[in-house]
Amino acid sequence: MTGAAGFSLEVEGGIGLLRIARPEKRNALDAGMVEALASLCREIERREDIGLVILTGQGKAFCAGGDIAAWSAETPDAFARHWVRDGHDAFDWLARLRQPVIAVLNGHALGGGLELAACADIRIAEAHVKIGQPEAGIGIIAGWSGTQRAVHRFGAQRVRRMALFGEVLDAEQACRAGIVDHVVATGDGLRAAREMAQTVLARGPLATELTKMLINAAEGEERGRVLESFAGRITAASAELREGVAAFTEKRAPDFRAKGDSQ
Repeated sequence: MTGAAGFSLEVEGGIGLLRIARPEKRNALDAGMVEALASLCREIERREDIGLVILTGQGKAFCAGGDIAAWSAETPDAFARHWVRDGHDAFDWLARLRQPVIAVLNGHALGGGLELAACADIRIAEAHVKIGQPEAGIGIIAGWSGTQRAVHRFGAQRVRRMALFGEVLDAEQACRAGIVDHVVATGDGLRAAREMAQTVLARGPLATELTKMLINAAEGEERGRVLESFAGRITAASAELREGVAAFTEKRAPDFRAKGDSQ
């Protein structure tokens, strides 16, 4: 098991179990945890032994969002430049992982906790969970893509009802609204996620990875990176690249026409 500033990562059977591990603060995120999340996602992206990620909270909470004591102490400039932008960077890493991500909402997902859950490919909520965007009630905005990614994934009208009118949903209401995909009994979230993970892991890993990237691109999540990644895969496997590298090494002009693209 590895860990970093309020998170732990266990890997078993192709599943990376990523836990938010600050139960004494209901798993609220501070600046160090935001940095740790980005770092762990970079590690997960490169690990060949992880085919799927399950994200959940330690203890009885999923994530209470951003730690008010942490962000309210920031100057307005530091809040915009660091708290908001660093949070976006970390959440983008999670949303754009090559591996599918299942979020298990084992406790309430409010504010930044809902923004974090929105980064997952699928969400399982335990029956007691409440979901909402209360930020405007304390005079702040949902700054970690709660008005952007959340709109793409949940729909603008649903986000309006939560963010502008303070609507808080229970698990069943959230499922009917398409914010969560499955509701299970309290305490059953991890079991259900592990069962779902086996279905994913039995499928073609490369096809799964590429399909996730294409869906993200269709949502506008990472279109530029997806296009260049696909093009890079094609050229990296080509005889043309091998000829170009050989010519560079041998200090001669490449002969692409003679090499063509035959293997």
